[in-house]
Amino acid sequence: MFLSRIERPAAPPPGLAQLRADFGATYVAHGFIGWLFAATGPVAIILTVGLHGGLNEAELSSWIFGVFFVNGLITTLFSWIYSRPLAFFWTIPGTVLVGPALGHLSFPEVIGAFYATGLLTILLGATGWVKRLMQAMPLPIVMGMVAGVFLRFGLDLVHAVRNDILLAGPMVAAWIFLTAFRRIGEYIPPIIGALVTGGVAAMLLGRFDLSGLSGFTLAHPVFQQPAWSWPAMVELVIPLAITVLVVQNGQGFAVLKAAGHEAPVDAVTFACGIGAVASAAVGAVSTCLAGPTNAILVSTGEPRRHYTAGITTGLLSIGFGLLAPGFTRFMLAAPKSFIATLAGLAMLRVLQNSFVAAFKTRFTLGALVTFLVTVSDISLFNIGAAFWGLIAGVVVSWLLEQPDFQALIAEQRG
Repeated sequence: MFLSRIERPAAPPPGLAQLRADFGATYVAHGFIGWLFAATGPVAIILTVGLHGGLNEAELSSWIFGVFFVNGLITTLFSWIYSRPLAFFWTIPGTVLVGPALGHLSFPEVIGAFYATGLLTILLGATGWVKRLMQAMPLPIVMGMVAGVFLRFGLDLVHAVRNDILLAGPMVAAWIFLTAFRRIGEYIPPIIGALVTGGVAAMLLGRFDLSGLSGFTLAHPVFQQPAWSWPAMVELVIPLAITVLVVQNGQGFAVLKAAGHEAPVDAVTFACGIGAVASAAVGAVSTCLAGPTNAILVSTGEPRRHYTAGITTGLLSIGFGLLAPGFTRFMLAAPKSFIATLAGLAMLRVLQNSFVAAFKTRFTLGALVTFLVTVSDISLFNIGAAFWGLIAGVVVSWLLEQPDFQALIAEQRG
């Protein structure tokens, strides 16, 4: 059967009495922090990419609605059904990939690529091919592409500090302090501290433009009509699928396994595809299993009760998605340096991990070529640099790093 490979729950979902018994302050707190992490720095990344790509406020609000409301529903449902913490959000590397694409593709063409990515992910999840795909692409080369598309956020952070030290400086200082003093950082995540510090600094400096704010209103999703374009498909679909299945989901599976949770790989992949298609309808990027958020959910407490933290994150995300217009207006009222600093700080560790994974052991030359081609931002045949970076890296590694390919094949066999 087409769906026969999708894992079924090992036991019936917990009933109301079991839910009441398993919920607790620790798990609610972790669920809240996991949601708050997603609602700060990663949202700033969406706004940065969208504004650079010429999207208007309604389209940005609809994007934020999609990534929170749709993924909140999936998170709540899967965490309950499988009794595991399974937090779904959106692919941050995929979001960054969209930025350069919007420079030469229309938004409807990008939406068409979102749909195609979702359908491909559904197929891979339903057939069980996802594990083969994850093994086929050398991870260092993929991470070289990720490092290349993320680099701009690190550079924007440096420029924000240089150009607006009074606002960006305190945010960076708060992030460093909370990162250095981990005991405090456990209660106040560094990115949250940077957000609050930046907000206070902007208020004191009179830098928030609050004239356009009129309170929080319910979301009015903008349903997007896709346009089918071969350049958009070639440029975005495979890189987007790789960021979902290899970069994001791979990290999420590893985090959960380290905490003693065996995630249903094919079921999660199938859900990511469904989420991607539903999100694309309102102009939002593809769904993935969120590594950082799941790491927060499983950080402490009893493993058998971690799923309640996932349900908490899901319910908060649903509510946040419904209130997306007000939050979008609030963030757009902030100074550009505030958004750039917040996004840069949110990406700093991810950028660091991308470089480490790309250049730590094997395929280092291929990863370097991939990184350089991606950073160059070249466009051939109306197809962006991230795709050509992957092609160039794989070709160079195949020609010049054959021992690394042989070692990878030997590992997969066994």
